[in-house]
Amino acid sequence: MSLVVPADPLTELLRDRFGHGGFRDGQREVVEGLLDGRSMLAVFPTGGGKSLCYQLPALLLDGITLVVSPLIALMKDQVDALRARGVAAARLDSTLERDEYDRVMQALGDGTLKLLYVAPERLSNEGFRARLKKLKIALVAIDEAHCISEWGHNFRPDYLKLARLCRTLKVPRVLCLTATATPGVAKDIRKGFRITAGDHVQLSFHRPNLDLKVTPLTADNRKPWLLERLRASEGAAVVYVTLQQTAEEVATYLKKNGISVRAYHAGLPDEFRASAQEDFMSGRTRVIVATIAFGMGIDKADIRAVYHYNLPKSLENYTQETGRAGRDGLPSNCELLACGDDLVTLENFIHGDTPSPAAIRHFVDHVLRLGKDFDLSTYELSTVNDIRPLVVGTLLTYLELEGIIEATRMFWATYQVKLLRDFEGVLAGYDTRRKGFLRKIFSAARYGRSWHSFDVAQVAMDTGEDRHRIVTALAHLEEAGDLILKKSGIRQGYRLKKDPGDLQELANRLEAQFNRRESADLDRVAEVVALAGHPGCLTSFVTAHFGEQLAGPCGHCDRCRGIPPEPVPRSCQPGPSDDELLAIRELRDQRLPALNTPRQLARFLCGINSPAVGRARLSRHDSFGLLQRLPFGSVLTLAESW
Repeated sequence: MSLVVPADPLTELLRDRFGHGGFRDGQREVVEGLLDGRSMLAVFPTGGGKSLCYQLPALLLDGITLVVSPLIALMKDQVDALRARGVAAARLDSTLERDEYDRVMQALGDGTLKLLYVAPERLSNEGFRARLKKLKIALVAIDEAHCISEWGHNFRPDYLKLARLCRTLKVPRVLCLTATATPGVAKDIRKGFRITAGDHVQLSFHRPNLDLKVTPLTADNRKPWLLERLRASEGAAVVYVTLQQTAEEVATYLKKNGISVRAYHAGLPDEFRASAQEDFMSGRTRVIVATIAFGMGIDKADIRAVYHYNLPKSLENYTQETGRAGRDGLPSNCELLACGDDLVTLENFIHGDTPSPAAIRHFVDHVLRLGKDFDLSTYELSTVNDIRPLVVGTLLTYLELEGIIEATRMFWATYQVKLLRDFEGVLAGYDTRRKGFLRKIFSAARYGRSWHSFDVAQVAMDTGEDRHRIVTALAHLEEAGDLILKKSGIRQGYRLKKDPGDLQELANRLEAQFNRRESADLDRVAEVVALAGHPGCLTSFVTAHFGEQLAGPCGHCDRCRGIPPEPVPRSCQPGPSDDELLAIRELRDQRLPALNTPRQLARFLCGINSPAVGRARLSRHDSFGLLQRLPFGSVLTLAESW
């Protein structure tokens, strides 16, 4: 009589629902930890199977799993894949139509959903947070969790608030997922979510099938070198560049020389990007030249080579991008074309994100004098204070974390309305009271040739009617087929929670915070240059950055093959000429408000756009980018001396 061994229920579910014969390294440990009720941190290299770590337990836990992800395209792909496997999953993002949004809300309310994907920004909505409090949340999974740490390579301000939100919602377990957490960032994540060191599961960053190369080249030699590399090899390849214009320039050069290639960057229309990605994924295009906008969620197993045409901005970026090669386990090449001229561009990006002390003081004074309950537009704040929108978001988050303000609700400020039939015909189906209300709000709108414009706050003030009632009425008319609505001007509401104290002291603290971040970002760029010049095993250098010590040299990188490091070439750029100094003097004499401070002037001369420069259309000025060949620090010193 044979003994029947019962099948492992986790493996059965893995096979039956997800089609996998077994767990990959680390997955079972994470899944079992979550099922035991513990919060976990999973640091898995790119392609390591992070998503399954929450998708499988979501099917077994009682309640809903909330997945926080910054990538709309990835959310859509994962939700579609889960639904195809019969899993009740949905997403909430800015691309949903009203009826799609309503269906998700209904499923959320009746308890039929198992997984809900949301962007972190949605959690700034007080109404959505209140809805979450009514749900039985079994698990919160946070993708790209390195964004939580201010000292991570890809900090997003809304991520900073997630730990506090999870505690407020009394979430029983949290899973933090990332492919790129250094020991310091991992410690920040564990501290924020109270994850024990024993529940930090980290896989090796060593990929034995990836051959790491560093080739020092001058700027002029990179294109022909890349062309020869591609001609001498076969298979799909990704070429990473820093700037959109470089993507176009390199792709055009390769195409003229017979390479099957497409460019991919955020400046292309959506349909162009989708077409380029589809052609590459299907194999119709062999090579894609892309900015970092390409790659997140790309699951192409047979990429044979990744080339960094420009220096990446951090070892985290380098690791994430090289990790897209050779996911099928076959040998693949990863080559860094190291040119020191790239440092000016990378460092200028970093300096461009650091607001001036004057801008921070103005921002703090502006926001904290708006009253007890207020709303604001990130775009308007950005323009008025000459601070980039992402940095405005960071400043607001810092104020939230200090307990000074609290996000309440997000809403649209302006509604454009196009009637689809005669207004009197629209009114015909309503009683006298509703007719009077609709006449009143439409009379307060601004009339155009085809569209009526509702500045909702102004219409509410002029008519004495409630803002929410106005918006609800317009939405009802749209659902009834009486009109078309276009919404614009998103605003975020806030509540002042406590006296901020000395505003100057607060501004000084915020300034110090940004200065520390700027230094950390510059150090990350310096680490990439250090990799290029490292005399020992390149793979060991990269893994050590993530806290992993290899037992010995990898045996499959340039250094292990006996190729010694060479200096990274950098052009010697001349200082400002007499003509350039004259142009700068004339610029200062014009006393342009957008160039009022030394930092504003330095950014302008380095070709770094800013909200004030954009508003004044100064990016078309002859002197914009006049000194972009020079390091920002040198140009700032020059600007401060005038």
